[in-house]
Amino acid sequence: MFPLRTPTPENVAAVDLGSNSFHMIVCRYQDGKLNIVDRLREMVRLAGGLDENRDITTAAQVRALACLERFGQRLRHLPSAAVRVVGTNTLRSARNANEFLAAGEKALGHPIEIISGVEEARLIYLGVAHSLAEDGKRRLVMDIGGGSTEFIIGERFEPLHMESLYMGCVSLSRKYFDDGTITKKRMKRAVIGAGMELEVIQDRYRQVGWEDAIGASGTIRAVDAVIRAAGWSDQGITPDAMAKLQTALLEAGHVDKLNLTGLDPERAPVFPGGVAVLKAAFEALGIERMSVAGGALREGLVYDLVGRIRHEDVRSRTVTAQAKRYHADTAQAERVANTAHHCLAQVAEAWGLEAEVAADFLDWAARLHEIGIEISHSKYQKHGAYIVENADLYGFSRQEQQALALLIRAHRRKFPVALFKDLSGYWAQHLKPLAVLLRLATTLHRSRSPQALPDFKLSARKKSLRIEFPGQWLDEHPLTQADLEEEADYLTAAGYTLEFT
Repeated sequence: MFPLRTPTPENVAAVDLGSNSFHMIVCRYQDGKLNIVDRLREMVRLAGGLDENRDITTAAQVRALACLERFGQRLRHLPSAAVRVVGTNTLRSARNANEFLAAGEKALGHPIEIISGVEEARLIYLGVAHSLAEDGKRRLVMDIGGGSTEFIIGERFEPLHMESLYMGCVSLSRKYFDDGTITKKRMKRAVIGAGMELEVIQDRYRQVGWEDAIGASGTIRAVDAVIRAAGWSDQGITPDAMAKLQTALLEAGHVDKLNLTGLDPERAPVFPGGVAVLKAAFEALGIERMSVAGGALREGLVYDLVGRIRHEDVRSRTVTAQAKRYHADTAQAERVANTAHHCLAQVAEAWGLEAEVAADFLDWAARLHEIGIEISHSKYQKHGAYIVENADLYGFSRQEQQALALLIRAHRRKFPVALFKDLSGYWAQHLKPLAVLLRLATTLHRSRSPQALPDFKLSARKKSLRIEFPGQWLDEHPLTQADLEEEADYLTAAGYTLEFT
């Protein structure tokens, strides 16, 4: 499920399961640059397939799965380490998303991650930044998706402010142009509706400011193409050109009558909603001109994937920042992390754990396992889990965040067996063993002593662990022996046997 730190594969790929379109790119990474060798896009309109209960309809699932089958023909031969697949707004909000994910992973041949809106914004900015010449300027990047729109202010490759607003070309088109009719009144209502969403960021973003505004999405590229083809602007998208485009939409009167050079007929049904979002953004943020970038979410995914493979994982920086924010005891975290790694090295084969993946999550959980103390020492494992599950953790998918939170929740006291029952895929098999190893490491360091532990031996069978300490060490440390006895009782409830000598 996760990239291993082996040499960079010859080809890497990313799939973006957007609310409007599904995109796939396959790239060859050479000399620090991506060379795209294959690209596919299909208009799936997943957001358009949400019913009144926010379930993805059967018809929409059939369209989506057929697309993933076709993508899978290109990607199945690639190792999972070389592929990242993410779902965005619609899969974040659909009630039956898990049902679709199971079928989608089977069709595609690779796991699918759900990412938060802020993580989507970070990846979009990364893709855009890599597609632009480095000029040191502060940029505003905007990406209109089917169900959400991301706004990022950043410099070079670093996003400074990120927001994901709940509006997009599909959602606004469904709400204000549901039968395809385009009128002045409907367009005004759509722009006002988008403007209401923008109220939460407009003052702050104007105060921060930027030098260049960059658009990065199919909608914005389509707007730019139409404007250029009509001769309304050759310097990017401007307010005057947007006014002329709006007039053209009103003159057409219906999406079926949109005959604009540069507009793909497949995009026409959701084009009015996208134009309304863009017009509202121009007005709310005072944008005077917007150019269009080649990179977007999928390019950002590939660069992020390559970073993981090359030991430049943003998730590690995120964990360090969170530990600092909540004043974690770094010395204790280091002790627990080192012991957890020592345990993992001895049992990974017996328990069938992917060593590098397990090592990362054990390390991150060890460094964050005490952050809940900042709220209260009582039940601090629950506070820490809540923080991790609900924070914006850059680089982590929703599933990864939940797994990390569960490790923290399970690291002490009663083992929360019930919480592990709903896990699926990779985590259903591997998370409970990782929790056992983290618990063992924290138990052995309960005294918080800086003195190193002896070089103990750990052996494992399917549901059992045996620790052998050298000489009379355990007899000389009765409190540790008592802690291990208590932990053995806790693990019995989880179905594990712990023995020690």
